[in-house]
Amino acid sequence: MTRTRRLTAFAFAAAAMAFAAARTALAEETDADAGARVWASCVERVPEGASRPKITETFPERGTSGWAAPLEITVVHGKGETVMPGGVRVERSSDQYKALEEAGFVLPDPDGGAGPIAVTEAGETSSTTKLSIPFVALPKNPGRNVMMLPPVPITLARASGDLVTVCTAPHPILVEDPIANELDPKVRPNPEGRSQREEWVLAKQLAVGALVGAILTAIGAWLFLRWSRRPKPVPYVAPKLPWIAAIEELEAIRASTLIAEGRNDEYFDRVSDCVRKYLGARYGFDGLESTTDEMQRTLARVRPPVRGLDTITRFLEEADLVKFARVVPSENDCLAALDRGITIVRNTTPPQAGSGEATSRKEAAGGSA
Repeated sequence: MTRTRRLTAFAFAAAAMAFAAARTALAEETDADAGARVWASCVERVPEGASRPKITETFPERGTSGWAAPLEITVVHGKGETVMPGGVRVERSSDQYKALEEAGFVLPDPDGGAGPIAVTEAGETSSTTKLSIPFVALPKNPGRNVMMLPPVPITLARASGDLVTVCTAPHPILVEDPIANELDPKVRPNPEGRSQREEWVLAKQLAVGALVGAILTAIGAWLFLRWSRRPKPVPYVAPKLPWIAAIEELEAIRASTLIAEGRNDEYFDRVSDCVRKYLGARYGFDGLESTTDEMQRTLARVRPPVRGLDTITRFLEEADLVKFARVVPSENDCLAALDRGITIVRNTTPPQAGSGEATSRKEAAGGSA
């Protein structure tokens, strides 16, 4: 065995003896003067009439400098009572925390992932709460050190609203350096940095706004598409009265250049079709698809009788002669057929419509004058 190993074994034996002596002295002090000593880290308070809850606690006998050692506490209490109602938090400026620091212990930040844990199990007559409070040992001297964890307060809220504060027992622990078992420890490089995630509030708000805007835009586009595809109302155009439409069509034929172009047969056919269409619209039948005989029988049944029925009969017969006998009408025949057509329309125009037309013509003539 080398000298270094002998010195290490000797130091370990001395530390073990010191740890055993500390445990023995603590046990003797607890048995001889239990409750007489006042610790700066904890002041026990039990209201009158209240019983001290039963507490069982364990703490590791060995630990490593800079590492957390858990203090396991089991509290048996009433079903309506709550252990540590405000959570396991100690103000860094308080006397309790300063006493812990003087003893070489600190509490890790609860938000760092190594905070205290409390689990409560309800029984039939009582409840059991198990606490696990980590303490980080930071000895002032290097090497092995025998340290004493001072009592820590455990708060219990009773059903009546009273608070009971009990103190745990002090616990010795043998703390070693992380490199205590290395013969020739080397300086290690710093660990690689870990990526940190930061909440980018503005980006989150912009993303949510963009998503909401896209949804609203899609809904608006869909609504506009439905609105644009809606059935559009067709504007109502009042049909012209049959006699007005017939007179306009006959005057348009008169103003045409069909006779000048030598298209007398077409001129005559258009006049015939116009009169037939008018008679059908005036008396309720299809004038273009009816034969001359059918039209005569239909008009003969009209009541009151049709005015100028003889003129209508002659007009239809002459039209059939031109159409079926292949007779080419002259210019006079065409003009005469046009005049008879206008006469037929005027003879069959209702009296009220005729007076209205006359009045309109007089007003138009007076206005022009």
